Amino acid sequence: MSALSAVRIAAVLPDVLGTYSDAGNVAVLAQRLRWRRIPVEVCMVTAAGVPPDDCDLYVLGGGEDSAQIFAADWLRQRPRLCRTLQERAATLVVCAGLQVLGRWMEDPTGRRHRGADVLDLTTRPARRRAIGEVVSRCVIPGVGTLTGFENHRGVTTLGPGLVPLGRVVRGVGNGDHGDGVLTPTVVGTYLHGPVLARNPALADALLGRIVGEPLAPLELSDQDAVRRERLDRSPHRWARGVAGVGARGVRHHAPRS
Repeated sequence: MSALSAVRIAAVLPDVLGTYSDAGNVAVLAQRLRWRRIPVEVCMVTAAGVPPDDCDLYVLGGGEDSAQIFAADWLRQRPRLCRTLQERAATLVVCAGLQVLGRWMEDPTGRRHRGADVLDLTTRPARRRAIGEVVSRCVIPGVGTLTGFENHRGVTTLGPGLVPLGRVVRGVGNGDHGDGVLTPTVVGTYLHGPVLARNPALADALLGRIVGEPLAPLELSDQDAVRRERLDRSPHRWARGVAGVGARGVRHHAPRS
């Protein structure tokens, strides 16, 4: 991209998919660009607004069941935006944001609700809600370990050819030892926190896709202290996570995919 052009970031439906402070991911992305003296513009795309289809990066957060259904319907009515998310722009989706981009979501009554069909994935409810801290190994080179907080009841199944963003060491994630999804355009995860505040290397990996080159790490002492605190887990607790035991030693059971 041109050295003089601003990176354009769109927060999509922050008034609908706005739980768990996921809007903080937009603030993290914008600030990390400013610290590097890269111009940035942030666009808040509410339900009543007209979404631009020329932004560089789009962010969708979490929400309740009714919010998910609304968001999926809203996106399907905007096919140009869906094509942008699928084919061109970098996109970060968290929890409900991940689910609504899929083919369908099943509610606890067994009814299926159509998704935006941007990603080849489906979501149905688990028998038990997954709540607690998650640790996963990110498949993006150089990002390393991801941490976050999950609170969902979804079991997400990826279609053939899709890979998860990370392999779960502790917690539940998608329900099959993976968390989220990674495509050439979309980074999806179940991790709240906000996830980019807790995992700055993931934020920089997203931004690197836009600026066209890897970004040098920022030396921030507070950031490093938070990372150390979140990753300070004894080996036996991490081993329980591999076995499928979530936060506080509670085992989460999910239906077989």
